[in-house]
Amino acid sequence: MITAENKAKAIAAAQKNKNDVGSAEVQVSVLTARILEVTEHLKVHKQDHKARRGLIQMVGRRKRLLSYLESKDFAGYKALITQLGLRK
Repeated sequence: MITAENKAKAIAAAQKNKNDVGSAEVQVSVLTARILEVTEHLKVHKQDHKARRGLIQMVGRRKRLLSYLESKDFAGYKALITQLGLRK
């Protein structure tokens, strides 16, 4: 489970203005933080299939958001994936 501090850091890293908490960039940033935490959890608990299914769902949601962002704002998309260290 992502902590409030980690979520606030992820939001602050991607928001466009101080009230931005729901844009695609922010959602991708928060999902990336959650994905990293669940990945670390699964390294220890290999048999946790429900967490693995949740991870796959989060990855799919992030992929759809990135696809949307790529079609709407390509420069913002490129900046976001380099900032988060994602590969396309």
